[in-house]
Amino acid sequence: MSDYGHDLVFGSFVTPSADNPGRAVGVAVLAEQVGLDLVTFQDHPYQPAFLDTWTLLSFVAARTNRVHLAANVTNLPLRPPAVLARSVASLDLLSGGRVNLGLGAGAFWDAIEAMGGRRLTPGQGVRALEEAIEVVRQLWDVETRGGVRVDGEFYRVMGAKRGPAPAHAVPIWLGAYKPRMLQLTGRRADGWLPTLGYLQPGDLAKGNAIIDDAAQQAGRSPQDVRRLLNIAGEFSAVGRGPLNGPADQWAEELAELALEEGVGTFILSSDDPDDLRRFAGEVAPAVRELVAADRDRGAAPERTPEPEPEPVAAPSVRASRATATGGAFAVVPTPDDGVRRSEQQVWDESTRPTGPAPDPERTYTPQEQATGAHLVQIHDGLRAELAQIHDLIEQVAAGEIDAGAARSHINTMTMRQNRWTLGVYCESYCRIVTTHHTIEDQSFFPRLRARDPRLGPVVDRLEQEHHVIHDVLEGVDRALVAYVGSPDGLAELRAAVDLLTDALLSHLSYEERELVEPLARLGIA
Repeated sequence: MSDYGHDLVFGSFVTPSADNPGRAVGVAVLAEQVGLDLVTFQDHPYQPAFLDTWTLLSFVAARTNRVHLAANVTNLPLRPPAVLARSVASLDLLSGGRVNLGLGAGAFWDAIEAMGGRRLTPGQGVRALEEAIEVVRQLWDVETRGGVRVDGEFYRVMGAKRGPAPAHAVPIWLGAYKPRMLQLTGRRADGWLPTLGYLQPGDLAKGNAIIDDAAQQAGRSPQDVRRLLNIAGEFSAVGRGPLNGPADQWAEELAELALEEGVGTFILSSDDPDDLRRFAGEVAPAVRELVAADRDRGAAPERTPEPEPEPVAAPSVRASRATATGGAFAVVPTPDDGVRRSEQQVWDESTRPTGPAPDPERTYTPQEQATGAHLVQIHDGLRAELAQIHDLIEQVAAGEIDAGAARSHINTMTMRQNRWTLGVYCESYCRIVTTHHTIEDQSFFPRLRARDPRLGPVVDRLEQEHHVIHDVLEGVDRALVAYVGSPDGLAELRAAVDLLTDALLSHLSYEERELVEPLARLGIA
C-alpha cells in the first residue's frame, strides 16, 4: 500500500536551546501563528545546552491555543513510563487535548548512564519500550477496574492507581529504524516517526512493509499506524537537489512521499522564521492540493481523517501587491493613507530619518527583490488581521457572534462567550506583532546596519518605534482584560485598538518605504 489515506499534517522541529529560551518559545508560537499543525522538540535530558523538553512543552502549551505538541522523541531511559504517562495526561488535559507522545528506545548510552540511566543493548531497549507502552496505556485506561500491574523485565508497576485519563486519545509515535523496532511499531504504536536524513533510498518502503506485516499479524490495519517524517532542506530560487529549491519543488517532492511512501505528517527541522512561513503558507497548501487531486482520481483508499481543534478566529489572507521581477526595482511599498482613528499620537512622524536614495541606474534580479516582496507580504498579513480585529469588535457590539447553538437562547451567556472569543483573537494577534518585531530587532536590523551604516538612523528609529508599539499592545491587553471582566469596556477597547491601528499601519508603511530597496541592494535574505 503506497498511500494510507491519512489527512496531511505539517509541523515544526524546534531546537530547545537553553542559551536563548525566548527564541525557542517564540519560534514555537510563530509555528502556530503561520498555520502549522504541530510543534515538536527533541528530548536529550543529558544535554546541558538544551532546555528540559517537558518543561518547555508545558510552557509552550500555555502560550498557544491550537497547535499540537510532542517530544520528538521522548528519551525513555530517563523518563520512567508511569510518571511520563501522568505528565502526558496532565498536559493534555491542561492544553485541551493537544499533546502527542513520541517515544524512543534510547541512544547516546554513555550520556544516559552518566545521568543515572541504565545502559541497555539494542534488544533490551526494544523490550523495555514495549513494556513502557503497556505501562502508559494501562495508566490512561481509567475504565478498567483495579490497579496497574506490569511485572516486566525492566519496569515493574504493582498496583498503581489508574489515571488521570488524557483529554483525547493520545497517539504514541515511535522513532524506529531497525526491524525489531519497526515490528513493535506495527504491533503496538499509532505512528512511525523516522528522520529522512537517517534513511537510505528504499528504507521507507522497507519500513512500511515490516510495519504493515506486523500490524496485520496483530489483528490491526496498516492504516492504524500514521507515517510521520522529520525533514530538513533549504528554500532557494532554483533547484539544487532534494528539498533544496523553490516551494513548488518542495511541494512536488513531499506529495510524492505522501502518495508513494504513505507519509501523512511532515515535520520541518528549522528555527528560521522565514522557512516556517514558506513551509506553512506555500508548501503545505500545495502538497494538500496535489495529494487531494491524486486521491480524487481514485488512487487512494478511503481517508481516515483525524480532526484537529479549530482556531477561535482564522485570520483572513488577501493577495499581496508585492511582486519580484527582474530589471528596475518593482516592489511597491505600501503608502500611508494619512487616515488616523485616534486623537492620540505616540510619536512625531515628521522626525523620522530617511535612508540613502536608490541608484536610478541600478537593476535588480528577481532573487534580490524577493526579500522586499516577502516583507510586504508579511506586513499585508498583519494589516489583514488588524482589519479582522476591528470587524470582530463590531460583530461583538452588534451581538452577531454566536456562542454556540447549545446556549444561544441565553443572551447573557452568548455575550460573555463573545467577549472571550474576541479576547483570544486579540491576544494571539498581539503575540504575532511582538514576535515579528523581535525577529527584526535581533536578526534583520543588525545585518542592515552592518551592510550599510547609512541606514543606522533609520534602523534606530524603527527599533524605537517597536518599543512604542509594544507599549501600545500592552494598552490593548489592559483594555481587553477590562472588557472581558465587564460589559461596559467596549469603548475603551475600541480606543486602544484604534491607537494600535494608527501606530502599526504608519510604522509598517515607513519600514517598507525605507527598507524594501536596501534589502535588494544589499542582498539580505
